[in-house]
Amino acid sequence: QVQLVESGGGLVQAGGSLRLSCAASGRTFSTYTMGWFRQAPGKEREFVAAIRWSGGNTYYTDSVMGRFTISRDNAKNTVYLQMNSLKPEDTAVYFCAAGSGSRWLPPFGAADFGSWGQGTQVTVSS
Repeated sequence: QVQLVESGGGLVQAGGSLRLSCAASGRTFSTYTMGWFRQAPGKEREFVAAIRWSGGNTYYTDSVMGRFTISRDNAKNTVYLQMNSLKPEDTAVYFCAAGSGSRWLPPFGAADFGSWGQGTQVTVSS
């Protein structure tokens, strides 16, 4: 089991940027596919981005393509989500998630991830 703690959320104006971080515990972090999800009020949790254990492959939902970048530093047991050109519709609680091992078969859903962080709020004002 991987323990995950997100940070970096906050309030930003439309067009601004934020970088989320997710610190993981566990010596096998470097073997996991990692992902970011988000959940807006009254909506289901949706997939945002994923990165393969090596960092060599990434996958994004269409609505964030070209604006968000997922990356990881296995030496620091940390995965990041750089969010640029933020829009009000990006407002949500963002969750970090660890996959069940190194499996890489996009598209991804919540069922592909077994460990979750507590979430960090991102609010984009218009």
